[in-house]
Amino acid sequence: MTLLNNILPEARRGKLRALLDKGETVRVLEAHNGLSGIIVNNARVEGRSDELSIHREFDAIWESSLTDSASKGHPDIEVISFDSRLQSINEILAVTHKPIIVDGDTGGDSNNFEYMVTKLERAGISAVIVEDKVFPKRNSLEPGVQQTLEEPEIFGQKIQRGKSVQISTEFMIIARLESLIAGKSIDDALDRAQIYIQSGADGIMIHSKEKSPSQIMEFAERYQEMTLKMGCDIPMVCVPTTYNTITENELRAAGFRIIIYANHLLRSANKAMEEVARTILLNQRSFEVDPICSPVREIFKTVGFLDVKEKDKFDINNKNIPVIIPAAGEDPVLKTELNGKPKSMLKIAGKTILDWQINTLNNNNLTDITVVTGYASKEMKAEGITLRENKNYKKGSELNSLIDAQEKMKSGFIMLYSDILLEEQILAKLITCKEDIVLVVDNTMQYHGPEISRVQDLITSKNKHQLTRRKISFVCENIISKIGSKLNPETATHEFIGLGKFTKTGAEQFLQTYEDCAKNYQGKFQEAKDISKLKFTDLIQEMIDRGYAVHFLEIHKGWLEIHSKEDIKLANHFLPNS
Repeated sequence: MTLLNNILPEARRGKLRALLDKGETVRVLEAHNGLSGIIVNNARVEGRSDELSIHREFDAIWESSLTDSASKGHPDIEVISFDSRLQSINEILAVTHKPIIVDGDTGGDSNNFEYMVTKLERAGISAVIVEDKVFPKRNSLEPGVQQTLEEPEIFGQKIQRGKSVQISTEFMIIARLESLIAGKSIDDALDRAQIYIQSGADGIMIHSKEKSPSQIMEFAERYQEMTLKMGCDIPMVCVPTTYNTITENELRAAGFRIIIYANHLLRSANKAMEEVARTILLNQRSFEVDPICSPVREIFKTVGFLDVKEKDKFDINNKNIPVIIPAAGEDPVLKTELNGKPKSMLKIAGKTILDWQINTLNNNNLTDITVVTGYASKEMKAEGITLRENKNYKKGSELNSLIDAQEKMKSGFIMLYSDILLEEQILAKLITCKEDIVLVVDNTMQYHGPEISRVQDLITSKNKHQLTRRKISFVCENIISKIGSKLNPETATHEFIGLGKFTKTGAEQFLQTYEDCAKNYQGKFQEAKDISKLKFTDLIQEMIDRGYAVHFLEIHKGWLEIHSKEDIKLANHFLPNS
């Protein structure tokens, strides 16, 4: 809930300086309204590196004049009044708790700048960055525009005036050097930096629109030499918008203490909105844009819409997610062992496969279990489950059995293949996953060849990073790009084990895609020879192709598919006999 982000101005204001005093490098992202502020405030990625937990988030929020102006439909030429900017700033302050750095443009004349400093400090803003251009400024990244710089002594006086009116020692005034933007030398930038530091600047931001970071890096090296001679430690700030191939680690090593990603949320939103508008015009409906649009309930959740939030909270806390086990098909391999019974009734270590599954589910507080039967349905017996018969099981696949129980999907569900045995902790991990669609996959096939004796549902992950660039495995990057039994085993990265979880949103996306495919397509579809034989993995691939994100939970042990006599022997060996 956004109201939980409330923080008093005096508690927020000192956060930025405290981070710098600890020697930390501050990662900052742009926000231009309340919603984007919430996104920056809450954004977080988690992963693991060498068995250590890793998490990353933004340390502060950048309130940009460019994105504020653009979001209001105006150019970045200081045409938007400071009071209008202050309204946007207050919107962000109301729903976040992280420190905020404000883009102060030129600050106007010294009187206007005093007014700005006073208002921002009292609101709880941590810093204002003001640039040494003549009012009214032109955006620094705009090509072919004459950039006129203020005389450094006059700009230094403006800094002094701003420092003279601030009340706390926490508020920071950071001087932004536009020398490189105006085509002047690094020497000019260093001379200005020295004057501004002597005038009381709490930080120095160097700006460049070159695609190469060489200018910035040279300035950083010489700046550190200069401040060492001056006997001061004034943090450097950079905005790697154009020279965006350089990493945070490289900038940190060069001495930069604040790194600002200055306009990326608005730019990405602009691109997405243009794509959505065109797609609706092309198709004369909005169905095709759903994969690139957040569900309405996600917006409700983000902005703290109380009624929906409480319902979502109940859904999240309710661990008894419905489980559907499609078990209608006849097993062609183990006919002798089954003796006319469904595969779920095969006994392993004294209990049926279904009883083992029920026990594992119940131990994770999953008791709402629906088993879809078909072949020898009268022989399917177990306590604590609901049986549902798919009388047309011969004409379809496990997907048809799954769809047959779609009334259990409305608030989200877990799907489990009927011939899978697994350890309890796999389900426990899956339940905690927050993504809308998560399939459990095994990564051990990367270390041995495919099993020729059985059909495997193979997976290729979307993100394959160079090992030299990134050793951290982030959960949010565990996304499937390809799934199916006909993928090349040499390029596949995982095997789908037959277990997946769908939230309410994921279930809606799953069912909508199925209904559209069943209604509008005929003949061969994905790997299926006919749409009537569409498998679960075929529908998942179709969802991926349409732009829906399908995530995976990676495991490397703790499960077994009962496919052959050898599997039965192995299971009997490892499972405790009841």
